[in-house]
Amino acid sequence: MASMTKADIRKIRKKRARLKRKMTCRFCPDGQIPRPVYVDYKDTKTLKQLVDREGRILPRRRTGTSAIYQRAVRKAILRARFIGLLPYVSDE
Repeated sequence: MASMTKADIRKIRKKRARLKRKMTCRFCPDGQIPRPVYVDYKDTKTLKQLVDREGRILPRRRTGTSAIYQRAVRKAILRARFIGLLPYVSDE
């Protein structure tokens, strides 16, 4: 096998980046959106996964959450913060 040039290496890396696994919504079983749409604000373990270290809500493109559930996640995080289950900002 001949040595690869920098351009060839870049092409391979670009192709791998495009072939990323499609993210699926963690709240939708089998891709179907169950009704009513609700995310439990008392489930801090799940909500902490959807918030970064600084306390900001992660966007859909990072978590793979569907649009309907992203709205419900936002509402649940705001409720949990208000009650005191989640911090508004990090302790650092």
